[in-house]
Amino acid sequence: MYNPGYVGSKNAICATAINRQQWMDLEGAPVSSVFSANSPFRLLGADHGAGVHILSDEIGFETNLSFNLSYAYRMDAGAGKLGLGFGFGMINSSLEAEWIIPGGSTTGDQSIPAGNENTFTTDFSAGLFYYTDDYYVGISSTHLNQSTIEYNLQATPFLRRQYYLTSGYSLSLRNPDYSFLPALNIHSDGVITQFNLGAILDYDNKIWGGLSYRVGSSIVGIAGIKIFGDIHIGYSHDFSVTGIRKHNKGTHELMLRYCFDLGTDRGPQRYRSIRIL
Repeated sequence: MYNPGYVGSKNAICATAINRQQWMDLEGAPVSSVFSANSPFRLLGADHGAGVHILSDEIGFETNLSFNLSYAYRMDAGAGKLGLGFGFGMINSSLEAEWIIPGGSTTGDQSIPAGNENTFTTDFSAGLFYYTDDYYVGISSTHLNQSTIEYNLQATPFLRRQYYLTSGYSLSLRNPDYSFLPALNIHSDGVITQFNLGAILDYDNKIWGGLSYRVGSSIVGIAGIKIFGDIHIGYSHDFSVTGIRKHNKGTHELMLRYCFDLGTDRGPQRYRSIRIL
């Protein structure tokens, strides 16, 4: 979702669904659902990637529904591959507002919508993603065009440009069935910057667990398991470290992912007749 340069970076078609329930039992708390899919492909002798993601994001009486297509050109670079990605999408923003004005005044703020609103806007993103068998690093930006949200207002809200830096490393342990995966994510809008530090211990790509720390915000517990071949189920729980923890029951996130290999190698074949050899 954050870096279109990532699409196609695995030699597989992958589909992922995520649901995030933030600050449970707090009225108007954010609820997010996302479906994404991406795949590599070859065209004119070069490697490419394509992807799609659909996001539904609700907070209070505001709902944002976005649809985004991503493309990446993938090239060999040193020991790994570099993906140069670009994304284009549409966002539907809507409000179903019910305001309570202190003192019973009927005079509203002209920069705040008085009733229901619904509008569409375009959205662009771009990113670079470099990866090898052992590590990855990516830099990207979303809402590049900082589209305005054309509500019926005197003021004009807009989607502020976002910046992301991601990196991670796979450390082999003494037991080859285990690997240790530290990761870093930095997210900024040019005014506020958020740091996420985390690590996962993985067993044979079948079971994993770990912790993440969102600096000044929360500690996150992560766990997952691979079932039925290539189906992965993951769960995380955010424990807030701020005062808001007194007013909610934490944040829950559930992930379901399915990948299938695009390998075209054929194993030994058995024939009934030597005439077709």
